Amino acid sequence: MTDVIRCGWCLGAETYTRYHDEEWGVPLRDDRGQFEFLILEGAQAGLSWSTILNKRGNYRRAFADFDPEKVARFTDSRIEKLLADPGIVRNRLKVNAAVNNARRFLEVRDKHGSFSEWIWSFVDGKPIRNAWRRLDQIPASSPKSDRLAKELKRLGFKFVGSTIIYAHMQATGMINDHLVTCFRHREV
Repeated sequence: MTDVIRCGWCLGAETYTRYHDEEWGVPLRDDRGQFEFLILEGAQAGLSWSTILNKRGNYRRAFADFDPEKVARFTDSRIEKLLADPGIVRNRLKVNAAVNNARRFLEVRDKHGSFSEWIWSFVDGKPIRNAWRRLDQIPASSPKSDRLAKELKRLGFKFVGSTIIYAHMQATGMINDHLVTCFRHREV
């Protein structure tokens, strides 16, 4: 696939390229998958996405394979063990936020039947398909990510600012920000 044109941000690292080609921007309508990206995007705040991708397997192990019911039951003792785990980002605020967000996630799921359906309602249930030609055209946030971030914060979620939520929306296919020249733009 040497002649394949990709978004420039994914070039130069096999992990990035594989993530771009297989996951990024693919509509994800699964509660556990949505929870995984909520945790990973929150952990990424202030760091590079490659750092998080390289630790993703460790996050799966540390956060009970992203089972929100299990993570919601994490005790202070379990949190302390996580903070000693070099395989994840050992930031107390981020780890505490992940446990808090699991609890809030379950509240949303219980109220609406599905977290995934609820979050997709912010884009009327279908992906926003942008048509960017250059990476510098892609915004860090949007009015829809502003609105969703505000609602998540109101519900008690942490590490869910508009930029983090925009990245979450991109990752889970709620927004297709593949460049129009990228082979994935049409596919997703």
